[in-house]
Amino acid sequence: MDPLARPGQAAPDFELPDLEGNLYRRSSLVGRILVINFWSADCPHSVRADKRLLELKSQWGDRVAVWSVASNRNERVVDLAQAAAERAVKPLLLDPDQAVFDLYGAQATPHMFLIDAAGIVRYAGAPDDVTFGRPQPTRSYIGAAVAALLAGGGPPLTESPAYGCAIVRMAG
Repeated sequence: MDPLARPGQAAPDFELPDLEGNLYRRSSLVGRILVINFWSADCPHSVRADKRLLELKSQWGDRVAVWSVASNRNERVVDLAQAAAERAVKPLLLDPDQAVFDLYGAQATPHMFLIDAAGIVRYAGAPDDVTFGRPQPTRSYIGAAVAALLAGGGPPLTESPAYGCAIVRMAG
């Protein structure tokens, strides 16, 4: 499937429930910055990204919303809820049919998409510069991109390859 979520393009709209059944619609946040974080309860890269996002969210305050989206078919809701509670991930949206994962063209967990206040995708990719050869981050791509938007500018980087765990597509 050819993803519709590309930097410089309007972010595709979607609606997903959270763990309590409350619906979240992407278009409801026009006027605010949104980070969509494709997420996994089991992926150590998601654990690392969650820690950093928690720090960044405290700096951003209400100016930036962060929605994590669980799309792995092998992760049970009870396990998702436990991991989300332990890692202070809220809201955690459920995408069991992987429709939003495919719509955005996400490739791993974590894979982040930054949407500006006008609803335009401004960044897509890894949260930072971690790779197989560099296990410790030296740059926060998502942090720099959000900081640039909050300052009225554009992100210094609009795309990077996602790095993390593969999405599980088995029936479950």
